Amino acid sequence: MEVKTILVTGGAGYIGSHTVRLLAKKNYKVIVVDNLVYGHEEAIVDESVKLVKANIADGEAMTALFSENKIDAVLHFAAYAYVGESVKDPAKYYLNNIVAPLSLIEVMRAHNCDKFIFSSTCASYGNPVRLPIDENHPQDPINPYGQSKLMLEKILKDYGTAYNLNYFFLRYFNASGASRDGLIGEDHDPETHLIPLVIEAAKGTRGPVTVFGTDYDTPDGTCIRDYIHVEDLGRAHILALEHLLNNKGSAICNLGTGKGYSVKEVIETVEKVTGLKVPVVYGDRREGDPAVLVSDPSAAKKILGWVAEYQDLSEVVETAWKWHNGKNNGKYSSKSKGVQVA
Repeated sequence: MEVKTILVTGGAGYIGSHTVRLLAKKNYKVIVVDNLVYGHEEAIVDESVKLVKANIADGEAMTALFSENKIDAVLHFAAYAYVGESVKDPAKYYLNNIVAPLSLIEVMRAHNCDKFIFSSTCASYGNPVRLPIDENHPQDPINPYGQSKLMLEKILKDYGTAYNLNYFFLRYFNASGASRDGLIGEDHDPETHLIPLVIEAAKGTRGPVTVFGTDYDTPDGTCIRDYIHVEDLGRAHILALEHLLNNKGSAICNLGTGKGYSVKEVIETVEKVTGLKVPVVYGDRREGDPAVLVSDPSAAKKILGWVAEYQDLSEVVETAWKWHNGKNNGKYSSKSKGVQVA
């Protein structure tokens, strides 16, 4: 059977690197393009994976890449994803999250590559009007990050109609955890995700965790979120890829567990898993934080046969703890692997 060549943008980042590892295990030929602004060379652990340091907006570099390789599909993870920063600097987000992938898609069109799996987000829904959130929930983002993802979704739909581009949107909820073996994990700078923040506070490598708001209309007064393990996200991307490679048509799926955990429950779970006390301070609500965000993942089960394997928060935290308590303490070093610079 012909080996398929898959281009993964942002493949040295958190979710991208876990997906790349799973792709390599399934014997795809994988080429990663990452500008390494937020990605890590060391997150690419498989020798078979080619890592090219480049920006996807660089038309010359992308044209060379497509000319030298018969690329069958693109998995697109390359995006800026800090909500607060997007409010302060929307131009950065619209240029990187919309203009740059459009440049890439034009190169794809020129080389007859018509399959695009898009790493989208539940932030495209904005404040929920009903729960759980399904794919038909109104999309009304409350920040430029969510807007940028929604805009690209709309553009891709237009390209699908006009140019027969086959797309798969995966709108996921709170990505979390690390690889089961602890080899790769979550290392953001700055870190904004709750589970690593709580773990680092427990370890004493950062100050107390701030709980923003204790007066929400939830059982314990704190926000509730749907935490989806990063390897479950990776599996879903591969299933979406195979869906398109088998010419089953464009589709959209939410990715989540369908279960919600509060901020206090996350803190309690980290304390249980680690045996450490988490220092906590309490602050006011943050503007734009909905009380509850929980997915309806039933479409992913119907279309892809996908169900999250990590259903319990303690399992997710255990993998994150293994990474953060490993030899590099949850951090990648800066040693170079001799990345090809396009």
